[in-house]
Amino acid sequence: MSETWRKSFTPRETVGELDRYIVGQDQAKRAVAVALRNRWRRQMVPEDMRDEIIPKNILMVGPTGVGKTEIARRLARLIKAPFVKVEASKFTEVGYVGRDVESMVRDLVETAVNLEREEARAHVRASAEAAAEDRLLDLLLPETTGKSYEAKSGEADSHSKTRETFRRMLREGKLEDRMVEIEVSARAPMSTVQNFSAEGVQDMVFQLQDLMGGQKSGPKKRRKATVAEAREVLIDEEVDRRLDMDQVQRDALQLAEQSGIIFIDEIDKVATSAAGAGQGGPDVSREGVQRDLLPIVEGSTITTKYGRVSTDHVLFIAAGAFHTSKVSDLIPELQGRFPIRVELAGLKESDFVRILTEPKNSLVKQYTALMQTEGVELRFEESAVRAIAEVAARANQTLENIGARRLHTVLETLLDEVSFDAPERSGSTVVVDEDMVRSRLAPALESEDLSRFVL
Repeated sequence: MSETWRKSFTPRETVGELDRYIVGQDQAKRAVAVALRNRWRRQMVPEDMRDEIIPKNILMVGPTGVGKTEIARRLARLIKAPFVKVEASKFTEVGYVGRDVESMVRDLVETAVNLEREEARAHVRASAEAAAEDRLLDLLLPETTGKSYEAKSGEADSHSKTRETFRRMLREGKLEDRMVEIEVSARAPMSTVQNFSAEGVQDMVFQLQDLMGGQKSGPKKRRKATVAEAREVLIDEEVDRRLDMDQVQRDALQLAEQSGIIFIDEIDKVATSAAGAGQGGPDVSREGVQRDLLPIVEGSTITTKYGRVSTDHVLFIAAGAFHTSKVSDLIPELQGRFPIRVELAGLKESDFVRILTEPKNSLVKQYTALMQTEGVELRFEESAVRAIAEVAARANQTLENIGARRLHTVLETLLDEVSFDAPERSGSTVVVDEDMVRSRLAPALESEDLSRFVL
């Protein structure tokens, strides 16, 4: 596992990268940037002190749709770290029906294995492609059998020249539609097993499959395929043949332990309000979930199908709106495991304007790119962007405040007709101005009962 990525981002650089995708919320960005840098700093301290430095877990407090999850997700993508998002409300304490809290650690390890496997596959792909090319040539030009040694010797040079000619044609893509016969696995696809299995017993199913020889083993069957299809099958086989899965799993366990990020959303949903304390009922279960979460967040060793993994240095980021409860309603022990607390502000109309245009993946850029696939040029005037932001802000004030997600529903309603007619409008230009926004969204703008509309 390479450590070089840890040296490439200072806190200021991390915030700069997050600014490309997320508007505002500077305090939260700074908190995760420092947490990331502290991981690199920990690797640089003397080894006898390294295990004593624990991550400073973060608690984000703010309404829905303001960027809590996106900040954590973008951070994980930035450093190529295993990232898992879970909802605390889906867990129940031991003895109740629901997911076991330890499942989030198993999910984290699974994500780490996938990351390490893809990295390992990339390293061996070049040699796998060369081997697959040779196997394709063997299928296209099978060796002659049943002839004398002298006959075979006489044909060797000719066969070699023909093989090189075919190799050149393969690389030039001239044989993509030629049919060849290959062997493929006759096992049922994994998706069949996953869909049939309940979520709670998937790990058991995976372990049984591993004991039976893994996904790639099993009977083979021969079928015909084009060269293009056969190439991908053969490359996949050659890549798997070169992978050292034991090493991949060892690296994955280390990656999960040292770089894993677990995002626990809706942590406020398991907080026990003061009004309900001591009355039994659902609050008992909520406090039970907190107490089950506590040892994992504090640091414990969890058994997974790839081996035992310690959560001592996993970074936990919890988030919640805390509309009907307070952070102080969490049990004190759990509060203490999230020493960094950041408040995320609600979004205003001016924030919506920035969200629509500034980020690298802004909604305006996304819809413009989508329409370009149909040959339609979509242009948004500044006045239209301000009007869209006004509608979204007003809808959030009158209805449930869902933050930036409101922009999706507003734009879908606004561009519904354009999206539907786009295939027939190829080559045209559609200008979205303020008049178009107000005419299309007039019912929502003029009516006080916004709940009657999609917005």
